[in-house]
Amino acid sequence: MAKLLSCVLGPRLYKIYRERDTDRAASSVPETPTAVPAASSSSWDTYYQPRALEKHADSILALASVFWSISYYSSPFAFFYLYRKGYLSLSKVVPFSHYAGTLLLLLAGVACLRGIGRWTNPQYRQFITILEATHRNQSAENKRQLANYNFDFRSWPVDFHWEEPSSRKGSRGGPSRRGVALLRPEPLHRGTADTFLNRVKKLPCQITSYLVAHTLGRRMLYPGSVYLLQKALMPVLLQGQARLVEECNGRRAKLLACDGNEIDTMFVDRRGTAEPQGQKLVICCEGNAGFYEVGCVSTPLEAGYSVLGWNHPGFAGSTGVPFPQNEANAMDVVVQFAIHRLGFQPQDIVIYAWSIGGFTATWAAMSYPDISAVILDASFDDLVPLALKVMPDSWRALVTRTVRQHLNLNNSEQLCRFQGPVLLVRRTKDEIITTTVPEDIMSNRGNDLLLKLLQFRYPRVMVEEGLRAVRQWLEASSQLEEASIYSRWEVEEDWCVSVLRSYQAEHGPDFPWSVGEDMSADGRRQLALFLVSSGAGPGSIYTTLRPHTALHSRPSTSRCPGTSRTTCRLFWKDKIGGDTRGYFCDSLHVAVYSLARGDIPSGQQSSCTFPSSMWKHLAPLIHTCIK
Repeated sequence: MAKLLSCVLGPRLYKIYRERDTDRAASSVPETPTAVPAASSSSWDTYYQPRALEKHADSILALASVFWSISYYSSPFAFFYLYRKGYLSLSKVVPFSHYAGTLLLLLAGVACLRGIGRWTNPQYRQFITILEATHRNQSAENKRQLANYNFDFRSWPVDFHWEEPSSRKGSRGGPSRRGVALLRPEPLHRGTADTFLNRVKKLPCQITSYLVAHTLGRRMLYPGSVYLLQKALMPVLLQGQARLVEECNGRRAKLLACDGNEIDTMFVDRRGTAEPQGQKLVICCEGNAGFYEVGCVSTPLEAGYSVLGWNHPGFAGSTGVPFPQNEANAMDVVVQFAIHRLGFQPQDIVIYAWSIGGFTATWAAMSYPDISAVILDASFDDLVPLALKVMPDSWRALVTRTVRQHLNLNNSEQLCRFQGPVLLVRRTKDEIITTTVPEDIMSNRGNDLLLKLLQFRYPRVMVEEGLRAVRQWLEASSQLEEASIYSRWEVEEDWCVSVLRSYQAEHGPDFPWSVGEDMSADGRRQLALFLVSSGAGPGSIYTTLRPHTALHSRPSTSRCPGTSRTTCRLFWKDKIGGDTRGYFCDSLHVAVYSLARGDIPSGQQSSCTFPSSMWKHLAPLIHTCIK
């Protein structure tokens, strides 16, 4: 009877991964709990085949779950309609409650029938036995056996706790159960006395902002947290998980954050391979509708790096809701897991983010300043301008207040507190992070992210003259126009290099730099253009990540059209078309790439993944940047 009850209450089983060939799975990595076996050509996976009773009962319960989700999202309109029709009176609510109770009893009976169907299936009985044994004793052997199954992640045992690092036990400076530290926005009305009367006056606005953020706002900002979307994507997510486990030898783990949320992660270990980049770990932060199963993890995987992917709170196997505090809490436990359980040093960790994942990436860069580098693809500086773009003008005050109080994604503010290398990727046809139309490249908020970082690191250079020149250069619609702007101001590269080199030698590499303080307007203009277009400079990506390397300029893969100078830019054109011009800002630890976001072939698994035809050209650059 105990086994039957376990089958009734047990999780849904999706896939059974067959045992790998242990003779060929030996890895050169030492035997540790995190060591991942090498790939085996004999490994393969199969969908779990339920018996007829379990299959039909599962279908009924899944349909009921979908209807419940639809009812939940439409409940405000339903209550309003019932109230207008007079159906919320006591005489009509009581019979309705009887119907609801009867329906719940029927669904409970269906669940019991499903349990009987599972109990008659030896595959499920074996799975539930392994799951119960793992919950009792999380030994390496039990975890290895449990990893052969893909099931409802809510029943997966916790593999790593946020308090597990010994340095955090009893620490006053570390995160508490209330969450990690975030940068708080300044009050909207500075200098106003915070009296009781003022608090009462603000209360209606605060309540409205809270309701908007926790209903419409959060779901608009993170549509991947909507249950119906996840239900529709379930087959794709299962296929992506199978690919990571079977082809890449990925290891799934559940991390418990300080707020109690459980974070779904996937780790692919390449340290046992002959490729040197396998010693680097790339932590991937997905977009607002992205999942590690089909997201940007494929980019560093193709390049041979060790990869740690994770899902936002409320996405797929992760619990909770994706508010900024929860996002930062999740990122904190992911980084702690990488350092204390997987054994990577912060200097060997690169944060790679797509779109809205830039918030958690910049938070990690700010909170863990020793990490190797940050790569931000199609990200933005601040959420407020993008939120105002999609909402009515009459809601401007409400939208601003709601974002600042509840959804404050202040990427640029966090990024400016990071001293290390940054790679920015700008999409020239990005319809999401532009405030006008995709063709208006200067409305792309990626430009603002770059400019704010420049202004913080080089405040004396990025004044009126330098800022105007950089804006003109960013607005260039072609490589020829870009080169024309550069040559118009007769930038003397040798002079710029000597100025930056001498300043770094005298004052050190820490930003902000006061270089340009005593320069003429023409000198600041030249230096500003050099910073955003040059392929080398003091504190460059290559010099910073390889400190024993002298200042140098790498030869380009091609020569910039319209100019004879050789830079370390990477240009390419292929059959997918689009404007794919790229440029570095190495002197300030920043590299920027412009790619056409809308030109990704339909055959790719996710729109947030570089096409393989592009990646084969971009991979050597990334290898150099984070080597």
